[in-house]
Order: sequence, then structure tokens, then C-alpha cells
Amino acid sequence: MPSQPHYDLLSLGEVLLRLDPGEGRVRTSRQFTAWEGGGEYNVARGARRCFGLRTGILTAFADNEIGRLTEDLILQGGVDTSLIKWVPYDGMGKRVRNPINFTERGFGVRGAKGSVDRGWSAASQMKVGDYDFDHLFGTLGCRWLHTGGIFAGLSESTAELTVQACEAAKRHGVTVSYDLNYRPSLWQERGAFAGAQALNRRLAPYVDVMIGVLSDDPPVSSSTPTDPNDIFAAEDAKLRPMIQKLLTEFPNLKTVAATLRRVHTASVNDWGALCYHDGSFYRSRNYPRFDILDRIGAGDSFVAGLVHGLLVEKCPQKAVDLGAAHGALAMTTPGDTSMATLPEVQKLAEGGDAKVQR
Repeated sequence: MPSQPHYDLLSLGEVLLRLDPGEGRVRTSRQFTAWEGGGEYNVARGARRCFGLRTGILTAFADNEIGRLTEDLILQGGVDTSLIKWVPYDGMGKRVRNPINFTERGFGVRGAKGSVDRGWSAASQMKVGDYDFDHLFGTLGCRWLHTGGIFAGLSESTAELTVQACEAAKRHGVTVSYDLNYRPSLWQERGAFAGAQALNRRLAPYVDVMIGVLSDDPPVSSSTPTDPNDIFAAEDAKLRPMIQKLLTEFPNLKTVAATLRRVHTASVNDWGALCYHDGSFYRSRNYPRFDILDRIGAGDSFVAGLVHGLLVEKCPQKAVDLGAAHGALAMTTPGDTSMATLPEVQKLAEGGDAKVQR
């Protein structure tokens, strides 16, 4: 790797145009706000916009007005777009399209709900050979590669491209983070949870930082206990042995991190995070009965803060604290990505409150 890498972080993933009906429902709305979003991209965006890291996105768009709109939104977030692959559009979307994500935020007893139109997206057709990773990692230089189970789950070709990227990053000494992010809709025709798990196990040897826990069964939310402190303690106690088991199978993992969330209603959650790093566990502060405006992308904002804490601060406790605070603040604003500033994140991570600032 060059002594002065061109990128702090590159994300490999699909970026969607999100159409948000605000306080209404998708099925009855007559107007939508446009945002950009995508599991892997959100990390690059948060790392750049809040934490000031030099980031870029590895993705593909059909070259039409929707693709150019999404590019413009990415540019507003400061993420480098020079590595986007542009695919000629056929005028109908029969061969290639840009993905659209209709997502309503939910409120109270009505949960958030998404309706994703991503078939034949340009990103889902990305394949091995689309990028010269030896050039990206060895010549230009990059300190961190982030990708995850959403992009890897789009198609067989994106799964193979993810493996190629992680292998190359490992070869060049680039830190690799991988967010498991299991989505049943992506795997219903490709082996369901077992299919996703098989791919994750194939990728795990190349990963340094695992987000989520590679378990033998799909995650199941518990119904007890009810006291917030007991809930956090129970989730913590459940995760630690799972992480230890994961480390026994994959000793190459340096860091394993997971958010702790208990959903009371769509607009009130318990929130926190747990992180294992180099032999020790670290916990963020607890955010019991936390008020939410839009929960989409909170986990990605957590990862952005975690990356900053490990890469820049070089402190796992700061990493989990900043990650949890950034994720919490991301849930107080609309859209998939954070609107928080670094001072706001630092203040909240250190126990700050929501008093008016004048």
C-alpha cells in the first residue's frame, strides 16, 4: 500500500433512490422526498460527512436521469463518485435499471415498511473483473474496505465480486469490514438463511471486522425481560458467547460488533452496542426508550462511527461509543444517512443531553 493512501475507506455496494412519503403511507401518498441510501454506501457517506474521512463508492448505475439524480445526491454527501460504473440504458429497463426503494418510517404500533424495486439493477449485475483491485488497493491505496450481505446477496455475480474484493484487500493489507445484514427477500430463491450463511462463512476468513454475529439460526427477538437495564444485560449475555464461538471458528477476526436493540414501538426503541476487540469486550452507554423519527440506516451509522474510532482514534471504547451515538442521532432525522456533526456525536457519546443550544 502507498505511504499516503488515496482513500481512507471504500464501500462496495448498491445505492438505491429512496422515495419517502414522510408522515404518510406509500400506498396513499401523492408526494415523496428523494434520498439516496444503501447498506454499504451509508457507511461511506457517514464516514465522510460526519467524520471527515476520504471515502468512495464502488457501485454501478444505469446511465439515465434516475442514475444521475442518485449520483447528484451522493456528491452532496461528499463521497467520491469517480469509481461508479455507468451502464448504457436501453430506454425501457429490460436489461438494466436503477433500484428504487419506497420506505415509510412507521410510527407507534405501525412499523416501518419498505417496498424495494431492484430487479435487474446495474449493481446486481456487477461481476468479477469489473474493478482492478490491485490498482485500487496497491497503487492508489485504501486503508479500509467495507461491504456486506446486502450487496453479496443481490446475485451470484455480486457474491463472487465480494469474495474477489475481500481477497484482494486482505492481500494488500487493507482492513476489511463486513456487515452480515441478512435480508430474507434477497435469499428466497437462493437457499434462504442457509444460503446466506454459507456465503458468509466463505467470506469470514478474509474479514477483520465483523458486524453482527454469524449464528447457527436466524436472529430471534426476545419478548422478556421488560426493564431496560435487564434487557441490555440479557442481550449482552446472549451475544458474548456467540461472539466467542465465532472467534474460535475464525481467529482472524480482530473485531466483532453488534447493536443492541429492543423494539417497544416503531418510534420508541432501546438502543446500545457491544464490541469485541483484540481480547476484550466494550459496551456503549445505554439509550433506553429512545425516541425515533426514522430508524432506517441506524446500523450503518453505527458502523461509520466504529470505523472512525478504530481507524483514527485507535480506541475500541471510543469506537463503540461514537458508533452508538452516531446511530442514535441518525434515527432523529429523516433519510437513510446521518445529518449529525462530529461535535454532536462526541457530546452524546460522552453523556450529553438534548437541551437547547444557543
